[in-house]
Amino acid sequence: MIRTEHLSTIQRYNQKIEMDRMQKKEQKRVLVTMPVTDAQKDMLVRQGGDRCSFRFVPKEEAAPDLLAGQDALIGNLPPALLAGNTSLQWVQLNSAGADAYIKGGILPQDCVLTTAVGAYGLAVSEHMVALTFAMVRRLGQYMRGQVSHEWKARGQITSVEGATVLILGLGNIGGSYARKMKALGAYTIGLRRRNVDKPDYLDEQGTIDRLDDYLPRADIVAMILPGGGATYHLMNEERIMKMKKGAYLLNAGRGTAIEPAALEKALRGGHLGAAALDVTEPEPLPADSPLWDLDNLILTPHVAGNFYLPETVNRIVKIACENLEAWLEGRPMRNVTRHT
Repeated sequence: MIRTEHLSTIQRYNQKIEMDRMQKKEQKRVLVTMPVTDAQKDMLVRQGGDRCSFRFVPKEEAAPDLLAGQDALIGNLPPALLAGNTSLQWVQLNSAGADAYIKGGILPQDCVLTTAVGAYGLAVSEHMVALTFAMVRRLGQYMRGQVSHEWKARGQITSVEGATVLILGLGNIGGSYARKMKALGAYTIGLRRRNVDKPDYLDEQGTIDRLDDYLPRADIVAMILPGGGATYHLMNEERIMKMKKGAYLLNAGRGTAIEPAALEKALRGGHLGAAALDVTEPEPLPADSPLWDLDNLILTPHVAGNFYLPETVNRIVKIACENLEAWLEGRPMRNVTRHT
């Protein structure tokens, strides 16, 4: 015969087992495919607590069956791997852009899609500043001289201090670049889709639909625009020719925003002093593209952002942690992007 106190202990033990089972059953399953350090894994696991079950898998090892039954994904996987998945409730991208994921049929209709907007401002804006100085100081031409063992001056240069810098796109990255250029003594003009309160780091602010009015004033035009029909070949031959003779053009947003043939013509003909591209059309830039051979064009292979700066990954993880907590508690999330 089982004594009453023993029965009570057994019942409590069974209840605990049942509660643990229900808790595990209700845990959200989160797949993480972006590269993270052990410390960053701990940040995510601590944020999820006992409400989440995490699985960390390198992006390169991801397969369609890996997503089966997962409630959330943190990281960028090829859209084809996500298509047809019905369990995903939330996808946190490690990129600022979401162009490939907003098309119909990629994500479940009720799945929340969030981006890493705000994580790349430091890395990309510093790369843009470096490219700006490389253009105005003719560093690309001097590097070619070093490769060919040619000790030769390349002529006059331009100063950033006192230059008029026109920034197209004033998100986190564009704003960070404008702030740095302002601190260096440039006169900064920012163009965005609609007028809002002008930040202190801009001397002037306008809207992108008035681009043609601003181009003739700029010594340096820096582009950090999103992709899409509204920005496709925004800088065509007509607009490039509206820039000052000897002006500089920089693009770290989307390669499709500049018409390649028009850029080549303006550089070969001397209308532009130089250009610098971290993004191209197409991408990667084909080996037989004539752009490679222009000595007044500086090319970097889309490396301004990505994960090359460790702090960028830290910022992405912090955004993911913030959104993870909001998702678990049913609160509004950061950087939500609509998809069809």
